[in-house]
Amino acid sequence: MVDVHQALGGGSVADFLLWKKWYGGIVTLISATTFWCLFEVAGYNLLSFVANVLLLLVVILFFWGKSASLLNRPLPPLPDMEISEESVVKASDAILVWINPALSIAHDIAIGRNIKLFLKVAISLWIISFIGSLVSFLTLIYIGVILSLSVPYVYDKYQDKIDAKLFIMHEISQKQYRKIDDNLLKKIPVLNKEKKIE
Repeated sequence: MVDVHQALGGGSVADFLLWKKWYGGIVTLISATTFWCLFEVAGYNLLSFVANVLLLLVVILFFWGKSASLLNRPLPPLPDMEISEESVVKASDAILVWINPALSIAHDIAIGRNIKLFLKVAISLWIISFIGSLVSFLTLIYIGVILSLSVPYVYDKYQDKIDAKLFIMHEISQKQYRKIDDNLLKKIPVLNKEKKIE
């Protein structure tokens, strides 16, 4: 049996997702709910919200700087406003890890004529499109936050029962896949040629 805490990395992120440090979970839940209500329920626009927050920040810093020079107080503490080359290289390396596999999949679909991979990608994109037509992007992010705060905790608490049910579901899905593969996919001529080549 796998320890959920170790599967999640065993550090502060695992503590956060399993509610071992409950204050982090509560702050995240309250702030996510506040933002969701602000943008989705109240209809506030993200661009105008960011512009208003930045305007408020600039006005506060401007008046703080002017009053500091008049009252002989220290200026507002501002960090250096520049991005180091090292942080740009780290960000590009992190992005590269995601982009190269996506380009490899696109190459396999376009040049390699891998029909199984094409069907997987097409069905996945169709499911994403269907879900996107049902809920907004912000609601989807909010659902993701709620699920990330609840699913690991519930799984950690009821791991044995959930594993038993998931094993049964896996066996059923494997039987259904074999039926589809035997009855449908083997009848497609392109797939039969790929299997003969392999």
